[in-house]
Amino acid sequence: MATETPKYKVISQDGDFEIRQYAPRIIAEVSVTGDLDDASGEGFRTLAGFIFGDNRVVSEQTTTPSSAESSKIAMTAPVTIEPINPDNSFTMSRKWRVEFTMPSQYTLTTLPKPNNPSIRIKEVPIKTYAVVRYSGMNTEHRINDEKRRLFEWIQAQGATVIGEPELARYNPPWTLPILRRNEILTPVSLKNES
Repeated sequence: MATETPKYKVISQDGDFEIRQYAPRIIAEVSVTGDLDDASGEGFRTLAGFIFGDNRVVSEQTTTPSSAESSKIAMTAPVTIEPINPDNSFTMSRKWRVEFTMPSQYTLTTLPKPNNPSIRIKEVPIKTYAVVRYSGMNTEHRINDEKRRLFEWIQAQGATVIGEPELARYNPPWTLPILRRNEILTPVSLKNES
């Protein structure tokens, strides 16, 4: 069975680069500190605990969560991480936001509630992103190089960056580097959008 990924339509494509319009989605996110590798691991473990059952199910008869019931939530891809710092540097950041997209079968009402208060659940509206796709290892140097390439491409397209860049990883860590799917995404406004 394939792992669910967020739904989007490709507006334009140019080699490794795409402009995508993502459908609305629900995410679970957590803020963590440390270097990129430590923060990725901590954020992933925290969110994995939530989807593997560290949650409580809201009963249809009552709108209050039951502490006796929990539910496993299907794993989705990608896992994204975003630096939280003034210059959006993947090299200098010590604070990060790690995010899982929830399976599309859930609404904010039907999604189990996390037991961990550091996990935030929110709905992300329809959004347009510029994306660069690449394989290999995600060293800080490689991530920043791909981010630079993406921002140069965005400028050449006449689009405007309107949000923070994110690193999206689609594969488990044991995947051979050459077979890994990685992306840098950043929200953009296109010339023809109002």
